[in-house]
Amino acid sequence: MHRTVTIEAVNQFRNTVLDHYRREGRRLPWRETRDPYAILVSEIMLQQTQVDRVREKYLEFLAVFPTWRDLAGAELSRVLSLWQGLGYNRRAVSLQRCARAVLERFGGTLPCEVGELESLPGIGPYTARAVAAFAFGVATPFIETNIRSVFIHHFFADRESVRDAEILPLVELALDRDNPRDWYYALMDYGATLKRGMANPSRKSAHHARQSPFRGSNREQRGMILRAILAEPGVALSRLEARVALEAASLARNLEQLEREGFIRKDSGRFWIR
Repeated sequence: MHRTVTIEAVNQFRNTVLDHYRREGRRLPWRETRDPYAILVSEIMLQQTQVDRVREKYLEFLAVFPTWRDLAGAELSRVLSLWQGLGYNRRAVSLQRCARAVLERFGGTLPCEVGELESLPGIGPYTARAVAAFAFGVATPFIETNIRSVFIHHFFADRESVRDAEILPLVELALDRDNPRDWYYALMDYGATLKRGMANPSRKSAHHARQSPFRGSNREQRGMILRAILAEPGVALSRLEARVALEAASLARNLEQLEREGFIRKDSGRFWIR
């Protein structure tokens, strides 16, 4: 840790965060449930996607796929159709694979241990710890963008290139071990407010990287192709070329990647969602 932090300073910090949460805490649908499945769905959706875009999609997704079994047994085309608008379609594929793994390996019950959560498709270190905290009340330290902003703002205001390794001991020190769920919600909401009211404190992080533009990116091209195949299952290559208006080399490269990654299948020159 880069400096000594007193217990008094930590207590004052906690009071600041919790006072803000009592005044301005957000009402979000995934905060109204303790269902591990619903919480995992929200965490996967929220990866690199704004809260306002997730809110409506989350409720729609759970209405169609309310359980592990419903999601595991669904056609991928249906899953991807509901996912449209969230971006990063790989997350939808991983989420379905995760549902199948939960059924096959854990009898339809999501494990609460971080290590077992990390062993599931699409669940990395942050998501495993967030789900453990929000679904099971496991008090384990983790960092995401809003939490990072809060700790940099309060404890590293005079620093640049702050490493997460410096922040994590403070996260653990301040952690509410009796109620980690509400504490992390409070941190996230306070961080979101900070970023609206000032220059984003996370820019002082050593790990900060500006997101590359979506317009014209390969991500945009892949999304266009998937939407075209969803809209017209069994579409011929010539028709696909007309619909997506991509250079032939870019279209061929993306089709090959999507097929290799399990998104689509090709049969007799026509394309379907797998």
